[in-house]
This record gives sequence, structure tokens and C-alpha cells, in this order.
Amino acid sequence: MRPRLQRLVPLLFVILSLFLSFSSAQFRGSDRAHTQQKPVGQSSDNWGATGRDGEPLWRSRWGNTEGGANPHQGILAFDEAMTLLHKVKPPAAPWYNFDKNSGVLGASAYYAKEVFFLLFMNGPPQPELLTTNPTPKKLGQPLSQAVRLLEEAAAQKNSDALFTLAEINFYGNYTHPRNYSEAFRRYHELATLNGNASAQHMVGFMYATGIGGAVKQDQAKAMLYYTLGAEGGDVRSEMAVAYRQSAGISAPRNCDEAVHFYKEAAKKAIAYMRSGPPGGHSMPRESYRIADDEGGVYGEGASASSSGPNARVGSVHSDAFSSLDDVVEYMDLQARKGDARASFNLAKLNYDGARTSKRDLVAAKKRFLELARMYWTKDGKTKPNVDHITEKLASKAAGYLGRMFLRGEGMPQSFDIAKTWFRRGIEYGDALSQYSMGIMYLKGLGVPQDPVKAAELFGAAADQDLAVAQVRLGALFLDQGDVPVATKYFELAARHGHLEAYYYLAELTHHGVGRDKSCSVAAAYYKIVAEKAELVSTSFPEANEAYANGDLETALVSYMMAAEQGFEVGQANVAYLLDQVKPRLTLSSLVPFMRKQVSLAGDAVLALIYWTRSAEQKNVDSMVKMGDYYLHGLGTSQDKEKAAACYQAAAETMQSAQAMWNLGWMHENGIGIDQDFHLAKRHYDLALETNPREAYLPVVLALYKLRFRSWWNTVTNGNVKSIQEEPVVKKQWTLSEWLSAFLEAELAGWDDYEPDDYDDAHVAGDDYYGDGYHGDEIDSDILESLIILALSGALAFLLYYRAQRQRRQEEERRRREQQQQQLYQGVPLPQEQPQQQGQAQQDRGLFPNPNDPDFLNWVAGGVGH
Repeated sequence: MRPRLQRLVPLLFVILSLFLSFSSAQFRGSDRAHTQQKPVGQSSDNWGATGRDGEPLWRSRWGNTEGGANPHQGILAFDEAMTLLHKVKPPAAPWYNFDKNSGVLGASAYYAKEVFFLLFMNGPPQPELLTTNPTPKKLGQPLSQAVRLLEEAAAQKNSDALFTLAEINFYGNYTHPRNYSEAFRRYHELATLNGNASAQHMVGFMYATGIGGAVKQDQAKAMLYYTLGAEGGDVRSEMAVAYRQSAGISAPRNCDEAVHFYKEAAKKAIAYMRSGPPGGHSMPRESYRIADDEGGVYGEGASASSSGPNARVGSVHSDAFSSLDDVVEYMDLQARKGDARASFNLAKLNYDGARTSKRDLVAAKKRFLELARMYWTKDGKTKPNVDHITEKLASKAAGYLGRMFLRGEGMPQSFDIAKTWFRRGIEYGDALSQYSMGIMYLKGLGVPQDPVKAAELFGAAADQDLAVAQVRLGALFLDQGDVPVATKYFELAARHGHLEAYYYLAELTHHGVGRDKSCSVAAAYYKIVAEKAELVSTSFPEANEAYANGDLETALVSYMMAAEQGFEVGQANVAYLLDQVKPRLTLSSLVPFMRKQVSLAGDAVLALIYWTRSAEQKNVDSMVKMGDYYLHGLGTSQDKEKAAACYQAAAETMQSAQAMWNLGWMHENGIGIDQDFHLAKRHYDLALETNPREAYLPVVLALYKLRFRSWWNTVTNGNVKSIQEEPVVKKQWTLSEWLSAFLEAELAGWDDYEPDDYDDAHVAGDDYYGDGYHGDEIDSDILESLIILALSGALAFLLYYRAQRQRRQEEERRRREQQQQQLYQGVPLPQEQPQQQGQAQQDRGLFPNPNDPDFLNWVAGGVGH
């Protein structure tokens, strides 16, 4: 039996592999659940809900169209279709689609699944996804009947039916296959029918991107429909028009128009935030660059986002390279051991949530309570012998517990319980408790309304640099007319990225109140406000989830929408997904069974557009990518000069070692710029200086080759400028600079003394300054320094005087030699010369001087002396 079982194992394994392949293909072929594919800004839970008057929310939201052949028949058909659509069950996720769980079994199952897919479940790359399938998929019975009813209602000019048909064809809702051409036709029909702002936005989006080949790209028409949608109040269209007006896309730059539309979008963002519970809606950040998961566009160490100052550097015991799951698991272990810091960090993580960890208010409440119980008993009394750290963290936990009761987060709202926790936190100076209690006094929530008391609490919290308290205090000062003080608090809060602080600064700057009026600065502030409210205008959460699940088409479409609205993160993500420049040698190209990357769309033009827009918003890696596209002629004609200009712009930021290396390579080979070995070496050195760890090997190899080429160019008398050693310039010190340096070195010597260097044997009453200062010792040392300086100055003067005296003697000697030469040649001497000669004769001494004319006669013995 045993050999037979061994023979059956491979067969069973093959059958299991085929089954998994079929399940995976069916799952990927059919779109994600329609609950995940929904219109941007809409919630799938609202489909089928009713309003106050009993009408469906989709009807009250989109309205009905008058003028149809039979409006009543269209409404009935639409209602019946929606009933059938809610019976369509989304495809269940395969059994193997699970994340890594904690524990040995969960981790083992996760990694076994990854290894299995790595070895056996890797097919060839899929074809382009952003296209319409020419052979439509056969629909199931409930879905096909619902689509037929929707088409009947659309024939009666029912706007709800038109919009629903457009949505299910564009997003693939309710397991309907995507059909971008049909979606465009329905959106365009609805936009023409009654000027629906959402439909106008979608038509503009499809003209801007040419998605799926449904329509040819036309930026002018895109701008037209975006403007119509913005005038109709669509927030996505408002942001798209504002971005295009500020960036000059398909229209001249117009700062005033950009400010107008950004302001309208910012108003909606602020209105949404203020409409929430006390303190306003929280604005979680869902946007991130997906390339950063791989270390950046060029990989770990080569991208500006993961190299140089942005590199993750950690020691052997550091958690810089640890995953969030591992850190949470470690903190949970420490919290079980009674570590107060670990308990607080876990509770705060549960409350705020993270990119890979959703909010868990129940767990947050439990952990905050456990931490508070470490210091307070159930009757509110403090426990004895509690360390200071636990006391501080317990007060912070009290602030969060009060906030959760105040806002009704994870528990019923209770102002009385919130007030109890806030008072405990205020007793120990907790800033969040002070701010939240100030909100209660300002709004009169469970306490008498008292703006003065609220201002005092806001001020105490603002002094601890709490951004929300600084905004509230600034708003109170602004209401009182004290604009300078209000502006100061808004600027302090803006340092922490607070949304409302930027809105106040935008308003003040736009109207020129307390600040210089600036259209560009106001537009930038309004843009920040609009983009921080991601829940209002974008679908980043759906895009991130789709990307994590491998649904790249849905992720790309959602990122495209954000990119059209001016989100730099969306532009970078779209460009990264459409990137046409791939490494020449990759692990997947060397190992045949490695998983292949799915090619989304072979549109290099669109990729270059979004690389360019991202680079204009200060993305260094995107600027380098622009250079790559111009260098290789992708999406545009080859232009090596533009490529060099892009690399130069990225290198000037002193962050991209990749751009500096590229410039060195171009200078070395004379591509796009003049061939210059000396400048090539300089750029290679800059790349190594910017990123010494990752750039060391490529720079060293490039320098070896460059030095050989430079040597050969020198030997053969080539025309290229060879490598030259940089001259070392020695600074010439003046006397004043030398004296200043001497005094600084002398004073720096006093700073190096330690208290132990002084003599401790002194009488307490003799210490005048009370800090160990000995005036006599310091005065004597200063006097010695002054004497040394005086002697040095005297010596310098003597040297100078001696030099001047020698110079005068030398000039006198030369003058006498000239006179002797003139005398031998018979040239008459000047009038004063006889007198000088007589003086010379009087001073000749016992023997004539060798320069004397009678010296030769004296030597010959002809003339006495």
C-alpha cells in the first residue's frame, strides 16, 4: 500500500494544482465583489436603503428625468432591476486567499501558500487589462434580467437607470464584466440628458485618460466636461479643474480660477470634518506610494525615497526593518508582562489605526482601561507606590477614554463619564483632556457653556503643543479680532499638518488679513486642505485594497481618478503601474518559474504624462524617470538633451544619487551633453557622497573604467578633457584673521575644562559668583595672553623695521653703482654729484673701497692713498 500511495501523491498534487488554477482564473476573470466596486464617494451599504420619505436613496440622490416616453414605467423597471441586483451574490474569495495569522500554524500556512504559488501557480503575463473584452461574458440569470430591465428604464430616459448601467459597466459592479465603451456611452447620454455633474466628471475623466480605448484622448474636451461638473458642484471635478488651472494643463495658468475651485473643494472638506461628533470627523491618511513598498521606483537604495537621508538605517537590534505585525506581536507580549509603555502604544494603535491595521475601538477601550486601572481603582482613588511613567501614561489613557465617551466611539455617548475621565487627566496635566474639556465648555456639552473657561483649557493644551487646541485657541482670538495672535497659533498647528489650521491660513492669505495677500500661497493652502480630506473626494482605500488583493485594474482606475484631481501620490502610483522602463536583469527573468508582473497597459504616453505631473510636484524619482523616457524615446521622440536636463534637475536637489550617476555616465560618453571625463568624475563622486552605502560599488567600478579611458585619452592626445586633480587652494591669513583665530582657540580651550580641573580647596565665602568662579586665576591667565600678544606684536614690528632698513640700504648701493658706471663712461654727473663725491672721498677711510675708482690704482701701486 505504501508504494501505491507514493505513486498517487503526484497525481493528487496535479489535480489540486489544476483545481486551484481554475479557481484563481475564475476569480480573477470575474470582477471583485460589487460591494467593493462602487462609485467614488458612495457607500455600498446605501444601495437599497430608503430616505425619509420612503423613497430609495439612489432615486433621491440622482433624481429622475422628466420628458421620457413613460417616466412611471421607467421607475417601475428600475425598482425591479435593483431588487434583482441585490440578489446577485458576489464571488466568494478562494480558500487560499488569507493573510498571515499570528502563531506557528498561521505563519506556516501563509508561507506554504506563498511557496506553492511561487512554484506552481505562475502563468504568463496577462494581456492588457484596460480594454473591453470583444467577446462579452455570458451573464447569470438574475444579473441578465436586471440589466434588461435597466436598459428598458434607460430607454424611458430614467436617469437612475442610465447612471447604474454606466457604473456597472465601468466598475464591474454586481459581477458584471467591464465595458468601457458602453460606460462612456451611458455617462455621455446622462450628462447630455440633464447635466448630471457626476456623469460629466466621468466623461471628462475618460476623455483625459482615454481609458480602455473607449474614446480618443482629448484634453480640451476633458477640461470642458470637468468644468461643467465643477460648476455643478462635483468635488472631484472642482479639484481637477483647479489643478489644471494651476499647472497650466490644457489651459493657460490662471491662479484666480485655481483658488476659486480649490476653495470650493476645501469648503466641502471643512464642512464634512465639522459635521462629525464633538471635535470633528477624523481624517485618516490612506494615500501612499505603492513603489515605496519595494524601496522606491528604482528599488531599495537606488531610489531617492530609500537612499541618502531617507535610507532606513538601523542597528542589529533595531526594529527599523521589522514589519508592523512583528512589532505589534512584541508589544503585546510586553503588555502582558505589565509594561505600561507597550500597553499605551498598542491602545493608541488600536484607536488610530494604521495602513495595515484597521481601527479596533473595542480593543482600544479595553487596553486604555487596563492602563488606567494600573493607577486608579474603580472608585477613583489612586494606588500607592506607582512609578512616574505609569502615572503619566495613565493620565493619557484617561484622556483617550474620555474622548471615546465624548464622541461615542465604540461605546454609547456619555458626557458625564467623559467629564470624569477628563478631570482625572487634567489633574496630571494631560493635554488631550484639557482640550476635550474645553470643547465641552465651549459647546455646553454636559456642562454650562463657558467660553472663558474653554479658552483657559485650550491655552493650557496649546502650551503643550497640541495642534487641535492651537487651532481652537486661534479661532477664539480671530473671533475677538486679534489677527496676529490667531495667525501665530494657526502657524503652530500647521507645523503638525492640521487640516483646519491650513484652512484658516488659506482664508487669511486669500483675503490679505494679517498677512500679505498672495494668490499662489492661498491656492497651495486650499489644495492641502482639499487633499487632506481624502474621504470626501477620493477612493484611496478601495484602490489600496484592490492593489493588495492583486486586482490591478481596479487599483489603476482609482489611482487615475486621484491623479486627475492633482494628488501627487496618485500620479506616482499610476505612472509606476504603467511604467515601461524595467530592469534588464531581474530574478523573474533569470528564474523561469518566478511570478511574472502583470502588464496593465502598454501606454507609454500616459505613463510619461503622469511621471511628468508627479515630477512637477517635487517627486525626485519621477524626475529621473522622465529622463529615462526621453533618453529611450518612450512615449515621445528621443531627446537626449531633455533627458540630461531632467537628470540635472533631479541632481540639484542633492538627493538622487541615481541622477548624479546618470549625469556622470552621459558626460563620460558624450550623450546629450559634451563629453568631459573631468565632469564625469565629479558627478560620480557626488553620487558616492550622496549615497555612500549603496552607490559605492557602481561608482568604484565606473571610476576604474573612467580613469583608464582618461589615461588613454591623454596618451593618444584625444580631444576630451581628461581627469585633472583639483588644485588645493591655501587660504592667505591676514594679521586680523590670525589674531581672531588665536583668540577663538584660546577661549575654546576654556570650554574644554571640566569642573574637576579646578582647585576645590577654597573657602566658600571667597566664591563671589557662587559657581566656582576664581577671578584671580582667570585674570592672570588673560594677562599672560595679553603679554604674549604684545611681545608677538613687538617682534613683528622689529622684523618689519629690519626689512625696511635693508631695503633702503640696498637701494643706496644700487644708486652708487649707477654713479660709478656713469663716471667711467664720461657721462657728467648731476649737480649734486660733486658734493656727494667729496663726501665719499672724506669717508674713504685708510684703504679705498673696492667700488672706488682709485681702487685699481691703489692695487697697482701707482697712486698713494
